[in-house]
Amino acid sequence: MTSTPRLIRADQLSSNTAQTSGMLRSAAISGDLVGAGELWMGRTVMAPGSASADHHHGDSETAIYVVSGEPVFAFRDPATGEIARLKARPGDFVWVPPHVPHREENPSAEADAVVVVARSTQEAIVVNLPRL
Repeated sequence: MTSTPRLIRADQLSSNTAQTSGMLRSAAISGDLVGAGELWMGRTVMAPGSASADHHHGDSETAIYVVSGEPVFAFRDPATGEIARLKARPGDFVWVPPHVPHREENPSAEADAVVVVARSTQEAIVVNLPRL
């Protein structure tokens, strides 16, 4: 089968993808939407003052680009056992290795946090977990 490049407009994103409470994921590039075989990409929006449930993405590596807001990425530091936080700003990138439990937090009282997410599989793998 031959494929050609595709343009996916912002209003064409699909929320029919794996979800975690406290955020809204919308798929843009996936097997279902464009026939991707190796990549999943989408947008996540977090409302002011919200935090996602703890989760991981299985064998998938996750790359995150911060579009707006100042999201915080919380995870348990394996060296200390303490909760560590990466405080990101627009223009920053965050990498989450496979199987690492984490959560996203939006400490702003006023602004959404919007990020673009890419994963190393076209499957939207989300394993929701108990609190870190």
